[in-house]
This record gives sequence, structure tokens and C-alpha cells, in this order.
Amino acid sequence: MVKDSEKIGAVMVVGSGIAGIQSSLDLANSGMKVYLVENDISIGGVMAQLDKTFPTNDCSACILSPKLVEVGRHPNVEILTKRTVEAVDGEPGRFKVTLARAPRFVDVDKCTGCGDCAKVCPVTVSNAFNEGLDDRKAIYRKFPQAIPSAFAIEKIGTAPCKAACPTHISVQGYVALIADGKYKEALRLIKQENPLPSVCGRVCNHPCEAACKRGEVDQPVSIMYLKRFVADLDLNDETKYVPEIKEKKDKKVAIIGAGPAGLTAAYFLAIEGYQVTIFEALPVAGGMLTVGIPEYRLPKDVLNAEIKTIEEIGVEIKYNTKVGQDITMDALRKEFAATFIGVGSHVSSKLGVPGEDDLEGVVHGIDFLRRVALGEKVFLGDRVAVVGGGNVAMDAVRTALRTGSKEAFVLYRRTRAEMPAADEEIEEALQEGIKMEFLAAPVKVLGSGGKVTGIECIRMELGEPDASGRRRPVPIKGSEFTVEANAIIPAIGQTSDLSFVTEESGIAVNKWNTFD
Repeated sequence: MVKDSEKIGAVMVVGSGIAGIQSSLDLANSGMKVYLVENDISIGGVMAQLDKTFPTNDCSACILSPKLVEVGRHPNVEILTKRTVEAVDGEPGRFKVTLARAPRFVDVDKCTGCGDCAKVCPVTVSNAFNEGLDDRKAIYRKFPQAIPSAFAIEKIGTAPCKAACPTHISVQGYVALIADGKYKEALRLIKQENPLPSVCGRVCNHPCEAACKRGEVDQPVSIMYLKRFVADLDLNDETKYVPEIKEKKDKKVAIIGAGPAGLTAAYFLAIEGYQVTIFEALPVAGGMLTVGIPEYRLPKDVLNAEIKTIEEIGVEIKYNTKVGQDITMDALRKEFAATFIGVGSHVSSKLGVPGEDDLEGVVHGIDFLRRVALGEKVFLGDRVAVVGGGNVAMDAVRTALRTGSKEAFVLYRRTRAEMPAADEEIEEALQEGIKMEFLAAPVKVLGSGGKVTGIECIRMELGEPDASGRRRPVPIKGSEFTVEANAIIPAIGQTSDLSFVTEESGIAVNKWNTFD
């Protein structure tokens, strides 16, 4: 039993309807310290709900409002909204209560309750407080006399589209802003997480649309094209959005690779005030965006415009500078406070079959696309076979047609259902007349006089699923067949060139050529 001298002298009232408010006032007026706990955004319960329909024919808000003012101004009452009781420990007279606080997304101490935020909010939702008889904005106050008077935003988890986005952009936010005609605001919201929106508006695989709940009704919202629309409006030099740079810092940061990862890191570091230098081995910036994705999918002027914005905020790019060859990791360590490695995966995986390394006419997918992107005139022959089923394979086979080959086709060891390439890429390839041979795996590159003449394959059948979740292809004994071709383009995957990372650097590289 707690002695009277050890009692705390404070009371917690859980629930802030009219009963909780009156109890708090009675206790506070008797000299007790009162904690009024409410799990909603304001106190008052449902008394003010549809206030003109109060059972006594009175205006409930007129009865409630004086009580709200009194409890809100009482020096002995501390109002705790957006809290729930998690645990109660101790004994009568000396309890210890643990409260969980839910986010309000509005600073109560700074909000004046003016309502300007609600006027410009683009999101309209059903007003549950008024039983859905009217609508409210996403940022709201339950009723005009609410205590606290600050507005709030309620979020039940994360929107599925945002959760699916690799950069975690507030998809629902910028879509709502676009719908409200607030294009600049939408772009600013996108660029809080992604400095390359025009790029992603063209070549993103848009997992957000697969997660879009609208798809359960009819079709998903065209999120990618909406991003492209608002981002393309910003490409004009006179009107484009340039983020505000924070106070400059003395620290310098090196970035290896001017691909999407390196450019993104540079963008956000520069905004934070760091001095950023990118070291790029190629004569152009953009990495795979520039030398991996064909221009018919991603126009170079669009990409270069977004890279230019990153340079304009103070990022320096040193081209034709290969780390490990033109500058060492040790030199970077001495000059820069930190180094970000974002070299991409520019080394093609090999088929591992006879003839691959010996014959002229075997050009790996990434190498082929890079040569074309850098302006080299590449003609592989009239008949080209591409091995693989991913986006690189689709880009390579379609580019082969565009560089003069009369016939280009795909060899893939699984079925179309297992192809990792985007559906639209496969469809567009088929529409261009490209043929695809499924359940066929190469076993040998054929040649004569040192040049490719074809490829020997074997038929496959699908067995049990492998680590990727796709059914494993199993060779069918005795099913070998030959395909004639002037060139073979293996496009079965890539890895990174991390040869510049030495043991002395202290960075561990594993057998998959990635970092531990």
C-alpha cells in the first residue's frame, strides 16, 4: 500500500468525450494534476458530430464549446492527443502509465489553425466524422471549435504504390497534385526522392502500377506516364526546378561512376552542401541510361537535360577517368572525406560454351549497346541471334534491326511466361517482326574461317522452380539442333568491374563481385 506522502497527486483520464472533459475539470479544480488522454486528433468525442441533430434539440457545439475552452486553458490539465495506453504498472496512488504516440504529421506548437493548408490540399476524402455525408481534405480539423485547434493528417500505413516504389516516392501525393493542376508542386515532391523523373517516366518498370488498388476495379492509374508528363514540363531551361542548396560544407565527397546511382547520390549530397566530384570512365555521363538503354526508348536530350541540372547545382563530373587506372582509391581516400562506389554492372556474363571466345561475330549485349550508343557504326550481319530473355536481350535484338540486320531473333531457355523482360518490351519486339525460339539453350558457337556461322542449341523442358522462383530448364537428351547466324549476342546478365578495389582498401568483395 502506497503511503499518502508517496502518492503522486496526478490523475490520468482516458477518453475525452464530454464525460472525460467534465471529469478532468472537476479533478483539476480540486487541485489535481490531470492528464487527459485521447487517441484521436482532438478532444470532444462525438458530441459535436452533426451538432444540429442533438437529441435535446439544442446545438451541441454551443454546449460543448465552453467546456472545450475551459479544459484547454486550465493550468492543471495537460491534453495528450493521438495517444493510446500501452501499459499500466505500479499500484493505486503511484501508477506508471506507458503511452504510445501516433504521428500527427503537423507540428501542434507551430500550427495556428488558420486552415490555409486545407485550402490548397489536393486530396479529398470522405468525412467519417460526419458519417460520410460530406467530404474533407486529407489535412483537416474535425470541427471548427476543436481542441487542439491544429490540423492533422491521418495515414493508415503506407500507400501500396509508395511502398512498391524503389525510391519510395509519395506517388499518391504527386498524382493528387497533378490532378489538381499543381504541376510544379508535383515535380518538387517527386524530386525530393528522385532527381531523374523524366528518365523514370520512360523506362521505369513501374511496380507502383502493379500495386495500384485501382487495378482491382478496372485499370491501375497510369503513374509512370503522369510522372513523365509533369517531368517533361520541367525540361525547359527557363522554368525548370532547381533545388535550394543548403549551407556549403568544407567536406568533399568522391563518387565513382556517373550512372543513375552516382548521379542520384551526387544530387542529394550537393543539396546538403557537400562538394561533390564524380569520376566517370566513359566519355559521357548517365551510365547504363546512356550506353545501355537505346535512344528510341530514352532520348539522349531528355537524359542530358536532367544531368545538366545536377551539374548546375555544383556537381563536377570528370570524364574518361577510370579509378584504378587514371586515379587510385588511395588518392581518393586522401583527398575526399568519403567515397561512394556506383560503378554499375558493365561486364557481360558469358555463356561458357565452346567458340564464344574464339570466333569473330560474338558480341555481348552490353558491349554491343555501348558501342552503338557511343556513335560507332556497328553492323553484325544479316542474321543475328540473341541469347537471353531480359530487357538487355530485347534492347539488343531490336537495336540489331536498327543497325541494318535483316533478321534478328531470340533464343531463350525457358518459355515466354518466365522471361524477365518487361511485357511491353517483348510485345514491341514481336510487333517489329522479331521471332523468339523458346526452350532452347546454346551448347556451342559454330564457325568457319574464324567467323561465326551459327549456334548449336539443345531443347529444354521445365523442371522444379529454382532460387528465382522460375521453373528450372532441364536439357532434353538427343534434342540438339543448329541455327544459322552471322553473329551471336549473348545477353544473359551482367556483373560489376571492381578490380580497382584492392585488399588494402578494406572493402570486402565477394564471389558474386558485389560488396559484403
